[in-house]
Amino acid sequence: MTTTPWKTDQWFTSPWNWEPEVRAQLNFPTKIKIHDVSLRDGEQQTGLIFTRKEKVAIAKALAEAGVHRIEGSMPAVHPDDEAALKDIAALGLKSEIFSFARCMPADVKKAKECGVTGIITEIPSSDHIIQNAYGKTMDWAIKSSIETTQAAKEAGLYTVFFTIDSTRTPMDRYLDIVDEVATKGHMDALTVADSFGGCTPHSFALLFKKLKARFNKPIEIHCHEDYGLGVANTITALANGASVAHVTVGAIGERAGNVPLECVVLALKTLYGVDLGIKTERLFGLARLVEKVGKFKLMPNKPIVGESLYRVESGIVAMFHRRCRSVEPLECMPFAPELVGLPKMEIVLGKGSGVASVDEFLEKRRVKGVTDEQKLDIVMRVKDLSIKKKDLITGKEFDAILKGVLGANGKNGRKKKR
Repeated sequence: MTTTPWKTDQWFTSPWNWEPEVRAQLNFPTKIKIHDVSLRDGEQQTGLIFTRKEKVAIAKALAEAGVHRIEGSMPAVHPDDEAALKDIAALGLKSEIFSFARCMPADVKKAKECGVTGIITEIPSSDHIIQNAYGKTMDWAIKSSIETTQAAKEAGLYTVFFTIDSTRTPMDRYLDIVDEVATKGHMDALTVADSFGGCTPHSFALLFKKLKARFNKPIEIHCHEDYGLGVANTITALANGASVAHVTVGAIGERAGNVPLECVVLALKTLYGVDLGIKTERLFGLARLVEKVGKFKLMPNKPIVGESLYRVESGIVAMFHRRCRSVEPLECMPFAPELVGLPKMEIVLGKGSGVASVDEFLEKRRVKGVTDEQKLDIVMRVKDLSIKKKDLITGKEFDAILKGVLGANGKNGRKKKR
């Protein structure tokens, strides 16, 4: 490992992350897997639909990026989902292919017929949601879990017991419920689900210590972004012994979405020194693929994969970038764009632009001899047009502004307002 793991030729983060007192708190497993749920939980985003063909294309891209496990679908939802799962399982991808299922033996049978190697079988784990949302009892939930997990074992499937609403159950009550299912049924691994995003990293630190002390089974973490804590919660769980992180591309999913694949993978790699073997240079392309087939747009400034992430409008940042890019290119960015497949940093023109921004565009056009006064004139015209458009300025619009300021002989300036 480099002597400055916080600063390499690909990223520049905080040395505080590597203080001995900080590192002493981290207990990452030797091997961590990424379990992508974009094709099932991600598709629960309102209005988002992936066709059978599109699910196969996304699965291929995930596998090419090195994602360890892909939750191909929940076959009970629709015949198209069942067909897509069969198609994906038949591809022979390096990724493990899993199915999602209700705690029903019939769902296990259907998953087995699709050719998957593992199954995530779900059941609510809080008394209140069982009573209020399902109209059932905890006895029903435990009985169903025991029957279904035993059926999954008999089917030869790697069985992950997924507990809906884990984090709104009293902790000791939750541990007892899991213990009963693990003892009377079958559990190759347990998934803790923060189904409504209402847990904190500090709470997960405590829970996972208790889970590891009580169960000699792999623990998986499935979080949601309702409070924007999903990534922090997931990494905290991993740092306390969880060995599988459930994620989606671009944080797609119900309500505020699931935990973004790209954030977990890159944060682990660059902030914690935990390389999962994911081809991070494919992350930007994955996000664009999911956008394209899903017919929606991610936030342009979305962490790691936003299209406008490294498009610089601010005049002062443009100045920083121009001064640093040939000396210390990572001075004004936490990671190099090529690390995740982003386009190179680009200076653009808008309301926030300054003289340094104009200098960039003048240099690209090899225009010399522009005075400081003329540059300020250009800046103000750029700002005025950007405000009027409520958008950035195009190259053609800049050329028109330049012509208006310099004119044919390069001497005329901006007309004063009366």
